[in-house]
Amino acid sequence: MRKVYAGLSVLLVAAVALQFCFAAVGAFTRPQTDSSYGLHSINGMIAIPLLSLLAAIAAASARAPGRAIGLAIAPLGLVIMQLLIVAVGEALKSGDTTTPTSLIIYGLHGINGLAIMHLAGMNVRASRRFVSEPVTLRARSMSSPRID
Repeated sequence: MRKVYAGLSVLLVAAVALQFCFAAVGAFTRPQTDSSYGLHSINGMIAIPLLSLLAAIAAASARAPGRAIGLAIAPLGLVIMQLLIVAVGEALKSGDTTTPTSLIIYGLHGINGLAIMHLAGMNVRASRRFVSEPVTLRARSMSSPRID
C-alpha cells in the first residue's frame, strides 16, 4: 500500500503539471470559446481531486503519519479554493466586463495553482520517505498485558 500511495502521489504531481499546460492551451486557443479551457476544467475538477483523495486513502491505509495523509488530501482543499476564487471573480464582474477587483481575484487562481503544485511536490517527498522507512509491527496482542 505504501507503493500505491507513492505512485498516486507522483500521478498527482503529473496531473497538476498538466493543469498548467491545459491552462496555456485554453489561453492560446483561437477563437476563444467556452470550451477553450475544457481540458483544464476536466483535469482540475475530476483528475486532481480524485488523485488527491485516492492518495490520502492509500496513505491512511498504509498507516502513514498524519502529516503525510494531510499533504495527500491538501490539494483537494485547494482545488475547492480554486472554485471559490472563480466564483468570487465572477461575482465581482460588471456584466461581461471584468473589473480591476475581479482581475485581482482571478490572479489568485494562478497563485493558488502554484500552491497546489508545491503541496503535491511535498506529498511526493513525504511518500518517498515513508516508502523507504522500515515496516514496523504496531499490532499488540489483545491477550498480552500492557506494561508501561
